[in-house]
Amino acid sequence: MQRITNFLLLVVVILLTGACKETSSFKYESVPNDPMKARIYTLDNGLKVYLTVNKETPRIQTYIAVRVGGKNDPAETTGLAHYFEHLMFKGTKQFGTQNYEQEEPMLDQIEQLFEVYRKTTDEAERKAIYHQIDSISYEASKISIPNEYDKLMAAIGAAGTNAYTGFDETVYTEDIPSNQIENWAKIQSDRFENTVIRGFHTELETVYEEKNMSLTSDGQKVEESVLNALFPDHPYGTQTVLGTQENLKNPSITNIKKYHAIWYVPNNMAICMSGDFDPDQVIATINTYFGHLKPNPDLPKPPVTRESPIEAPVVKEVLGQDAENVTLGWRFPGATSPEQDLLNLTGQILYNGKAGLLDIDLVQQQKVLNCYAGTYGMADYNAFVIGGRPKQGQTLDEVKDLFLAEIDQLKKGNFDEGLLEASINNYKLEQMHNMDQNEGRADMLVSSFINGVDWKDEVGQLDRMSKVTKQQIVDFVNKYFGDNYALVYKRQGKDPNEKKIDKPQITPIVMNRDSSSAFLKEIQATKVTPIEPVFLDYDKDLQKLTAQSNIPVLYKENTSNDLFSLMYVFDMGNNNDKAMATAFEYMKYLGTSKKSLKEINEEFYRLACDFNVFPGSDRTYVVLEGLKENMPKAMVLFEEILADAQVNKEAYANLAGDILKKRADAKLNQGQNFGQLIQYAVWGPKSPAKNVLSTAELQQMNPQELVDRIRRINSYQHSILYYGPEKPEALLDIIKKYHNVPATLNPVPEAIEFIQPVTQENKVLLAQYDAKQIYYSAVSNRGEKFDPTIQPTLNMLNEYFSGGMNAVVFQELRESRGLAYTAGAYLISPSKLKYPYIYRTFIATQNDKMIDAMKAFDEIINNMPESEKAFSLAKESIITRLRTERITKSDVLWSYLRSRDLGLTTDSRKALFEQVQTMTLQDIKAFQEKWVKGRKYTYCILGDEKDLDLKSLATYGPIQKLSQEELFGY
Repeated sequence: MQRITNFLLLVVVILLTGACKETSSFKYESVPNDPMKARIYTLDNGLKVYLTVNKETPRIQTYIAVRVGGKNDPAETTGLAHYFEHLMFKGTKQFGTQNYEQEEPMLDQIEQLFEVYRKTTDEAERKAIYHQIDSISYEASKISIPNEYDKLMAAIGAAGTNAYTGFDETVYTEDIPSNQIENWAKIQSDRFENTVIRGFHTELETVYEEKNMSLTSDGQKVEESVLNALFPDHPYGTQTVLGTQENLKNPSITNIKKYHAIWYVPNNMAICMSGDFDPDQVIATINTYFGHLKPNPDLPKPPVTRESPIEAPVVKEVLGQDAENVTLGWRFPGATSPEQDLLNLTGQILYNGKAGLLDIDLVQQQKVLNCYAGTYGMADYNAFVIGGRPKQGQTLDEVKDLFLAEIDQLKKGNFDEGLLEASINNYKLEQMHNMDQNEGRADMLVSSFINGVDWKDEVGQLDRMSKVTKQQIVDFVNKYFGDNYALVYKRQGKDPNEKKIDKPQITPIVMNRDSSSAFLKEIQATKVTPIEPVFLDYDKDLQKLTAQSNIPVLYKENTSNDLFSLMYVFDMGNNNDKAMATAFEYMKYLGTSKKSLKEINEEFYRLACDFNVFPGSDRTYVVLEGLKENMPKAMVLFEEILADAQVNKEAYANLAGDILKKRADAKLNQGQNFGQLIQYAVWGPKSPAKNVLSTAELQQMNPQELVDRIRRINSYQHSILYYGPEKPEALLDIIKKYHNVPATLNPVPEAIEFIQPVTQENKVLLAQYDAKQIYYSAVSNRGEKFDPTIQPTLNMLNEYFSGGMNAVVFQELRESRGLAYTAGAYLISPSKLKYPYIYRTFIATQNDKMIDAMKAFDEIINNMPESEKAFSLAKESIITRLRTERITKSDVLWSYLRSRDLGLTTDSRKALFEQVQTMTLQDIKAFQEKWVKGRKYTYCILGDEKDLDLKSLATYGPIQKLSQEELFGY
């Protein structure tokens, strides 16, 4: 009897704490009722392996996560974790080199010279040392094979090759075919164990260009200031992930090697995978290739910091070009805190985009221009922030006081208890979205590992949240939300912390495009069981139904979960009526004759459904999505809004003022200015982007006219897209019952036809923006319309020329010359039959590198580098990717819609797969010479005129300086 009792106790313990199971020779942990059925293994060397199976497509999302990030950087070499992330793409002793024995002595010399360089202060001496580094780097590049890692990934058909670094983590991402697990494991094992630091000085410039981009991001500077105020004794606040300009220009390869030896060890790493695989086979493969890695028994424990209590607001000021805003931040315990659930729910109650206190009291009542709230989630601490922008004439302090008043409402418990239950339902909705894709599933596993949160706690989160009471939230808010906050004013002005650093003289390194290591050849020669491609059949993979009033319905059943998306698609937009966007923006602030705006938004949030209207230039989408069980109720509500929106004159007066303020703010933003500059290059002075209500029209508009537009929308011809669990007959019944339409739909109004002018001659469009980095693009339109017969060759050219790290653009502009963090050049296919092909380049680079970048683009575009091996890899990459790429779920509907817009009746990927098999480099060269070489361009420059070489720029064509009024149209 005692044995039976003990056995029952053991069963209870296992059921409560999760199961530890054995399959083959590998034990794993799992958690009861885990919807992802994740298995968590720990190899003998400490490596964690998280596996969750999803058979929907023959692909696997892989993450290799290292529990180290910006917080672990040495104080004298900040930015090291992020910089090393870049270097992990440079190869090992086996790949990335033709002969490591010959290369190694030169790499050692470079390392030693950088140690001297970083300790030297005399500028003349530094230039001399850098010249030595540059010379030796050039010689070493004759032996190296840049971007061979990307070639390896192309060979196995990987996609999404990337990495990211945060304060707590560095994570390496790949999306691989399910038949390439062993090759992937072989490559990654060698990469993590035997990484070699090469191509250092050009990559340094790339990282510096990324830093330059951050210096013009006022949002990033605000975030850094909030953290600095909240964490004066912790690396979250004392340093940044990207590092300082000074540290980045004085790096240490020696420190980087020490860093790799300490942290990049199996007992500090996790492999997280979601996709189509047999977990028993996968764990055996991972053990084969990663099981021998040596752990670090002396792995440093995270530094324990005791942050001093914040007794009064810590005030900071950030200067920059963007519009003014204000941010408040509070410090909280980290991700493993038992109060994490309370923080998450508090965030939802305060702001959720629909029915939070900030949403209802400030956004919907138009008391601020905009606002947001949320958590900077980190392992050691969390930071909760509230931020927003002022209306015209409103001060930042007035916005701050409004935020604090809402916190006070929380403290007093002045919120509906139903908001708590609704927040939990919306968390369920978010979780379903996350688990619907391999990327989201694997992301959840990475977060669990990095933050040190037990997986059973992740699985049990919704259950715990459902037991939280209103009083617990009130007590939590009163405990943590006091005068212990950071207050950051973002004001307009010149940032005194920006430093101009001249470009170094870099000799472009040798690319060795046709060289291959024995390791790459071995991977390419590996035989795997082929996976046959599956292309869409638009007659079988979706259904074409007809609803009342002869409304076409495109239907795709959701067999994965209980989420639905219902969309009304109108082939009309701002080109048909330039007040349309304003009308539907106005609708966000209106109630109906039966319900207030507050009641409407609270009901949508309670139903875990969302409703939005997205007017474009020539197409408008009316979207309802959420939980299937609530679709009829949500549909009644959103149809009521469309049919019965009520005029609110005060809301319109506020809206008109806010639109004008947002327009003024847009002129301060670098990205917005560049976007308008590109629109000018593509469309000329008259463009869809400038087809908006003028200031006078906005101010004189009768809001009843806007409400009339909202009420009329359902009377126009449209189609319906549905993705969800309802069966076709049931869906048509729901549409018939709830979709309010006349028996005969009206044709859509006539549209203004905007013309994309042909690029007849070279010219330069120059727009002023005060920043250390220019945005540059060359735009060319020869007037050619869509031709399906050239699409396979066009896709092959884009892949070879600018498709990834092994492509020509990346190698020449980033790898060889260190000119940019990001660059591209593509022949862009039209989205509709009436539009032409556009050739376009892009680069963001330091101001004094502008002419170098333009020359480099001209050189590679008009004399395209040719490499048989690079072409073969690009070709194989497309073939391998198409074999395992699957268009599923709602993407089937979008694929059909895009094809229909171009007059296509079949999945265009089929022709690409068939034709690419026999394509040659000569085919691509001939196509490039016909379609790309020798074009005329409109060169677009957004930059600070006083820092630009205008004389050299004028050699590209006459310079036309554009004012902001010319760019924006107001």
